[in-house]
Amino acid sequence: MPVTTAAALRRTILACGSAAAAFAVTAGLAAPAHADHEDTPTARQLLERCDNGTDACVFHPEGPLREHQAARHVVGDPVYNCTDREQWMSVSWADTTSESNSVGLSLAVEYGFASVFKASFEVTYGHEWKTEHSESQTTTVITAPGEVGRVYVGPKMQTAEGTYELRFPDRYYGHYIWYVPFEATGPTEDQSGTITQSTRPMTSAERAAHC
Repeated sequence: MPVTTAAALRRTILACGSAAAAFAVTAGLAAPAHADHEDTPTARQLLERCDNGTDACVFHPEGPLREHQAARHVVGDPVYNCTDREQWMSVSWADTTSESNSVGLSLAVEYGFASVFKASFEVTYGHEWKTEHSESQTTTVITAPGEVGRVYVGPKMQTAEGTYELRFPDRYYGHYIWYVPFEATGPTEDQSGTITQSTRPMTSAERAAHC
């Protein structure tokens, strides 16, 4: 018996189900279109219904957790060495790294799809999901005469992938069961990310402004 489907991946919803899908096919319902089709719900619309009108909402993690280094970015203010000697200069900085996901809904909330994701993540991978990491410290930058120095931070991140399964008591856009592919990236528990510094000669405009 064919199962009703729609193309998967980020902006696509896969719709199927055992008995419910069989009923839908028997009833002659049209196959659902892509998530952004005018008569098909988006991934965001579906996840907003998680534990909010569903009989069940479950997140199924898929594959291992992927850890990676985020691109480094500038933190703190630049320091300018206007002397004729090498200087060890202190840069105080603070930085916050936040999570992101494939549907643009915040996992910082404590209800619905976010709670479902966090609970499943912890059971599967053995530690809590972090939606945010904040850090502050002072870094010493060594600058030569006439140089400007900057500090860069590259936090460690983790990415989890999986699929939400939503079961409705009544047909929602023609189906009892919907599947939503989902990917989320957030800071790791161990924030031993990279902290680096760089220096370069000041421009004439910088020298005029700061020296």
